[in-house]
Amino acid sequence: MTKTPSRAKPRKAEQRAEMIERILTEAEFLFSRHGLHGVTLKDVAGRVGVHHTLIHYYFADKTALFDAVFARRAGVTAQRRMDALADYEAEAGDSPTVEGALRAFLDTDLDLYGQGDEGWRNYGALASLVSNSPAWGAELMDQHFDPVVLRLIAILRKALPDATEEDLFWGYHFTTGALMLSLARTGRIDKLSGGLCQSEDFEAIKDRMARFMAAGFHQICGDGAARD
Repeated sequence: MTKTPSRAKPRKAEQRAEMIERILTEAEFLFSRHGLHGVTLKDVAGRVGVHHTLIHYYFADKTALFDAVFARRAGVTAQRRMDALADYEAEAGDSPTVEGALRAFLDTDLDLYGQGDEGWRNYGALASLVSNSPAWGAELMDQHFDPVVLRLIAILRKALPDATEEDLFWGYHFTTGALMLSLARTGRIDKLSGGLCQSEDFEAIKDRMARFMAAGFHQICGDGAARD
């Protein structure tokens, strides 16, 4: 008699994958609010509803868990932006514009955080924390995002052929600073504007950020008359 193939192993693999996703999601929530050093594995276990030894079963230590949390969505956002930049470069040919390049880089990312679920917003806040942590954050950002940043710089170099390398990189520095502050969703602009502007309003940010930053690039990368 032919035996029915066992479902035990596939089901066990599914359960393992589901548990890892639960752990990553709850850890992401905590890390996005308290950073690497403000969270313990017991904190994560408490949110998942398991004993902390189970977290150790899947992750060697807290750093390994943090790295896994960060990498899970980093690959998605980096690849989406690489694809958007490639599409824009193919469309623009030899005549890219600063705003066009910035829209491919910024708008694609802002769509993820604006249209995605709360997990993406938590990840945005986490990325903001990581980008402002010089002791260990720079290494993570370098590891996951350098290729997409350098692709953007290459297109900006075509759009601004007379710009110095120094000005192009400073322009990126200012742009990513504004992006990270927006992803942090601190609520400060809500209070300052009396509710006129909302930290959660990614559509409003998307409508303005690329235009604003493009003007800044043109100003610092322009000729001497434009700088006076």
